[in-house]
Amino acid sequence: MTRDRTGRQVRRAVIAVALVLSVAVARADEVIAAVAANFAGAIARIEPAFERASGHQLTVVLGSSGKLAAQIQQGAPFDVLLSADVERPDVLEKSGLGVAESRFTYAIGRLALWSPDPQAIGVDGQAYLRAGGFRHLVIANPAVAPYGVAAQQTLEKLGLWPTLQDKLVRGEDIGQVYSMVASGAAEAGLVALSTVPAGSRPGSYWKVPQDLYAPLEQDAILVTRARDNPAARALLDYLKSPAARSVIAELGYDLP
Repeated sequence: MTRDRTGRQVRRAVIAVALVLSVAVARADEVIAAVAANFAGAIARIEPAFERASGHQLTVVLGSSGKLAAQIQQGAPFDVLLSADVERPDVLEKSGLGVAESRFTYAIGRLALWSPDPQAIGVDGQAYLRAGGFRHLVIANPAVAPYGVAAQQTLEKLGLWPTLQDKLVRGEDIGQVYSMVASGAAEAGLVALSTVPAGSRPGSYWKVPQDLYAPLEQDAILVTRARDNPAARALLDYLKSPAARSVIAELGYDLP
């Protein structure tokens, strides 16, 4: 009797451990998200909140939308793309590399002219650009970065694209644009509004009017390889939650 009772207790203990382990495995699913550089600040705040709420693990890879999409096309093991435009997710969807029903706009970006010098940019940023009293103006590379396209469109509409060519420096993505300006390598840059520092030393900046560039609608999409990844789907769902939308709005994005 004692031996049978002990055997049953051991079996129950084994089953209990197995159940605990299975739950742990189920809750430890990982999502690898390819995230446009402009969204770095937002995803840094969203990541821990998502992990606490879902029990899943989030790994973030930052870069320009163009390069991240190209890496997915080349087989990079990303589960989700948070692009800075609608074009790259559209290409993935049409090529079968993205799950159509998963795609949605998670944020609408804003462009800003920013300098760390508090006195550099006044109320009218156009005046600063037209005066041209700077050695270098940094923009993201329009070939791979949607914010670079927006910067080019802005300068073209202002009639300054041809005249500023000798002063333009192109960063690989909007994060690099910010870093170059913050380091003093250039006096100013056309950056994502979400990257403009807050607090006591924000420098000076001008929100570029939205009629100077096409809307920066930023789409997310589930990569086809991750169709059955619950962590990937959970991340996309979380981006639609009030908590995530609050963070997105606080950082200067418009909400869809």
